[in-house]
Amino acid sequence: MKESMMKVVKVEVGEPPQVKEIQNELAALQAEVGGLIECIYLEDGCLAIINEEGKINGMEPNRRIENDIICGPFFLCGDTPDGEFTSLNEEQIQKYTQQFSDVPTFTGEEPELEPRMTFIGFDY
Repeated sequence: MKESMMKVVKVEVGEPPQVKEIQNELAALQAEVGGLIECIYLEDGCLAIINEEGKINGMEPNRRIENDIICGPFFLCGDTPDGEFTSLNEEQIQKYTQQFSDVPTFTGEEPELEPRMTFIGFDY
């Protein structure tokens, strides 16, 4: 069953992470990231919900996640086996609050700031 409210870690540009309760509906999720949402699956089963067009729209660089730089605000939440967004537990909240506590400085020259797409071809 889908949670109507969920506890997330919100990461704004230039600020330390904040624990926040948000509505678990599309309009509210989009409002948190300032536009269309995109999910980045993390190795521990959690999700980073980012602005799909953050780089294209010229949003400021925020944090590094894996081999990319996320532009604009984002938040972290859990995921159910059915693909529903869910609250983070206390251990996950601690982990992500600590992981994103350092506010990085970007020069604007980082190659990861360039929008890019990956195309995968299939032979039939």
